[in-house]
Amino acid sequence: MGITCLSLMTIFGAQAQKTNKNPHSNAHKDLIAKQTNVKDQIKLIDDDTFIDFGFENIEPEPDIYTEGWNSRSVNPYNAAEVPQTAVIDVTGYAMPHYGKMTSAYGWRKRFGRMHKGVDINIKMNDTIYAAFDGKVRLTNYEARGYGNYVILRHPNDLETVYGHLNKFLVKKDQYVKAGDPIGLGGSTGRSTGPHLHFETRYMGYAINPSAIFDFANHTTHTDTYTFDKNTYQNARNYAPEKTTESMPKNTYKQASKERKTYKVKKGETLSKIAKKNGISVTTLCKLNGLKKTSTLRVGQTLRVK
Repeated sequence: MGITCLSLMTIFGAQAQKTNKNPHSNAHKDLIAKQTNVKDQIKLIDDDTFIDFGFENIEPEPDIYTEGWNSRSVNPYNAAEVPQTAVIDVTGYAMPHYGKMTSAYGWRKRFGRMHKGVDINIKMNDTIYAAFDGKVRLTNYEARGYGNYVILRHPNDLETVYGHLNKFLVKKDQYVKAGDPIGLGGSTGRSTGPHLHFETRYMGYAINPSAIFDFANHTTHTDTYTFDKNTYQNARNYAPEKTTESMPKNTYKQASKERKTYKVKKGETLSKIAKKNGISVTTLCKLNGLKKTSTLRVGQTLRVK
């Protein structure tokens, strides 16, 4: 026949290549077609089309660090709708300083203006601490007012203001924990001597810090503070009437008596302090918003009851 084995192998090999090429080519074309189809479908989706992934009933929680957030204004809530009342959690606090309060919140007749916070006696360059966990919203200088000041926003919806600082120890947008150093005290701005001007604000309303903190005993009066808009009807405008909160002194004295605090000494741990005061470490941490791994500092005031 004249056809050798080698010739047969060559013929069948060529046919096999033709046979095998078509399925691969067809499969490849099908895959490309499917991808093109998907691309075409994607192109049909415009900006107004909502793709349903099954999460339509889940709404993101409001972010306190973006809503009404700016790093320019002391009060960014001018146009905000403020609730009539609000219960504010004030556990997990730290005292901004352990000095004596020298000037209270309220209308200053002598100067014809509202004193929107309290003044605390300090020495020059004393460390000033964050009152609660939070984020630095503003650091600024005001020559005829606060001097160097820091404003922190907290997860409990409060903002705290620290005025007349000599030096900043934090920067804008920095996260801090309660008790973290945020500045060194001084006498910058409108000031006649070293002191800390400390404010507590709720959605722009400067509320009385003494209604939350017992500055004499370095604690809070209760675990929560109830903000009442009527109490601070004119506080935003700093008017003289109805700005000083009427505090039930007997109630606050009773609350202070029910509470017991302890000042940390050198070398002490949470375990030692808990044992000394007859409570568990877990209870001690819960009372002070601490973790079992938290670092204590000498002179820090802890609630033990």
